[in-house]
Amino acid sequence: MTEWGWAAVTDRGLRILVVEDERLIRWAVGEALTMNGHTVIGAENAASARRFVKQADEPFDVILLDYRLPDSKDFQLLDDLTRLRPASPVVMMSADADPSLTSAALTHGARRVIDKPFDLAALDSVLREAVAS
Repeated sequence: MTEWGWAAVTDRGLRILVVEDERLIRWAVGEALTMNGHTVIGAENAASARRFVKQADEPFDVILLDYRLPDSKDFQLLDDLTRLRPASPVVMMSADADPSLTSAALTHGARRVIDKPFDLAALDSVLREAVAS
C-alpha cells in the first residue's frame, strides 16, 4: 500500500504520515524520524495521503504535509485532512518562504508551517510540539 514504511520499536514514538512528492526528501525525513523511535508512513501525493487517512485504523499522531504536490497546489488537501482526522495535527512544509502562505495555512488548520530546507535533527521536536499544543 505504501512505497515507504518504517517501523518503530519504542513506546514513546509517534505515528506520523509524511506527505512529500520528492522521493529523496520523503526517504530522508522517514529515516530521521524512525531513528527517533517513530512509526512513519510515506505518501507521495494528495490521493495517497487521502487514502491512508481514510483507511487508517487509528489516527496519525501528526501529519507532515508538503504544500505543493503534483495533484495538490492549494489548501484543499489540508482542509480535507483536518476534516477527515481533526485530532491529527498537521505541520505544513513549504519551499516558499512566504508569510502570506504561512498565514493562510494556519487559517486552514495547520498547526505549524516550516520552511524547506529544514534541519532534520530539529524536526522531531517540531512534530512533538505540534502534538502537544
